[in-house]
Amino acid sequence: MPKIGNIDLGSFPLILAPMEDVTDSPFRVICKQHGADVLVTEFIAAEGLIRDAEKSNNKMRFEPEERPIGIQIFGENVESMMRAAEVAEAAGPDFIDLNFGCPVRKIVMKGGGAALLQDIPKMVRMTEAVVKSTRLPVTVKTRLGWDETHLEIVGIAERLQDAGISAIAIHGRTRAQLYGGEADWTLIGEVKNNPSMKIPVFGNGDIDSGPKAEEMKNRYGIDGILIGRAATGNPWIFREIKSWLSDHTIPAPPSIAERVAVVRQHLVHSILYKGERATLFEIRKLYSGYFRGIPNFKSWRMKLVTADSTNAVCQILDQITEMI
Repeated sequence: MPKIGNIDLGSFPLILAPMEDVTDSPFRVICKQHGADVLVTEFIAAEGLIRDAEKSNNKMRFEPEERPIGIQIFGENVESMMRAAEVAEAAGPDFIDLNFGCPVRKIVMKGGGAALLQDIPKMVRMTEAVVKSTRLPVTVKTRLGWDETHLEIVGIAERLQDAGISAIAIHGRTRAQLYGGEADWTLIGEVKNNPSMKIPVFGNGDIDSGPKAEEMKNRYGIDGILIGRAATGNPWIFREIKSWLSDHTIPAPPSIAERVAVVRQHLVHSILYKGERATLFEIRKLYSGYFRGIPNFKSWRMKLVTADSTNAVCQILDQITEMI
């Protein structure tokens, strides 16, 4: 039974992978309601937390029903990461997660995220420093390596374990791949089956169905999986995977009424969380997911993404319920 510190995660936890401008608290709550076992915040810049920046502080907010939850931080400076971990601990999460895997250029160019894959000794020093600076369990999310000529994750995982982390999540791509190509789980399996590894090893990359989750679980023996892009606008993926892993059944797809209800919930909670303007802009990227598979939906989606007020969105949702 995998654990992060003393946190019981169940027999095979499904973890919502953190995604910038997607996995905020309103969306995380919805995913939790549909079967996600563990949640992690969007990544938060260490420097923002140290400066008490409003945007960074808002990203740390979470609801009681989101537990167990980790606050994910990233940065290039060891001292700043230590101080940020202390700030994050004060917010009351269950664990602190270190982002050593984000491949986005603006993050990497500043020395954060996957940039640490080019300086493993610094990654280890940073991890040791954060572990010593907090009483909470510390986890890491990273990638296979910087590129195909530096696939060093087996050794990296050992060194991070020795540095004191409680679990590691590995995305089956290099930084050079970004999100292209196909995730390679073979090295994730090597990490998991390394006799020296005693902490949980979670896999990430291209899991979009129950059968795919089961295949990775059985083939590589991993302790749990992270689901990212497949969950975008599709919180039902968690219950689908759980159903398949439990008894090889696939639940019926959500009805129109259920989809509309989830969109309304997301809309209302997000407005309370970040205001109407930001909500109307950010939720646009989720409509395709929320209504995926509905025939002839393109015209409705165009109406939703061009709606300029909450009332307008709600009126369109009413029409969708009545007409489809």
